[in-house]
Amino acid sequence: MIDRRRLMCAAALAALAAAVPTAFAAEGSVGGPAHRFAFRTIEGAGMPLSAYRGKLVMLVNTASECAFTPQYADLQALWEAYRDRGLVVIGAPSNDFGGQEPGSASDIKGFCSGEYGVDFPLTDKVRVRGPDAHPFYAWAAETLGPGRAPKWNFHKYLISPDGHLIAAFDSPVKPRDPRILAVIEANLPESGAG
Repeated sequence: MIDRRRLMCAAALAALAAAVPTAFAAEGSVGGPAHRFAFRTIEGAGMPLSAYRGKLVMLVNTASECAFTPQYADLQALWEAYRDRGLVVIGAPSNDFGGQEPGSASDIKGFCSGEYGVDFPLTDKVRVRGPDAHPFYAWAAETLGPGRAPKWNFHKYLISPDGHLIAAFDSPVKPRDPRILAVIEANLPESGAG
């Protein structure tokens, strides 16, 4: 019975891996690759996405006072499990939804490392919606359509090693959801090196 369940689970994951990567795929490369955009680190240094060329990137708009904040633990677990295979997790703190990220950069960094042991890259606080949205987020909404833009904190984008948006997952979808894992597994760079 257990072997049959494992076989069925493996078959379902294989089907997801085949289907999910294209489920939210952008048509063509409208607006150009994501590698042309840059953020600032939470410490204030430059963070060009081109520095991650050759790596799979998960970019997540985050907040410290949200019902989804515990997803930091799963994001850290993903980072630890896949970073040697070429996944980079980036948290982009934002105060756009419910004022749930009111703190300073040092407050945010201290909270993330202290409460969740976060050591993956964090950007400085950014806007992810509206006319003042960070250029990456404006481009992502245009590329994938407004239905795939962040509706709340912990919206997840996956950016392929060649800089194209390949998937978007809404806030309730946990970072280690089988749908996300299927996209990650299907798009990791072969060597894991950038």
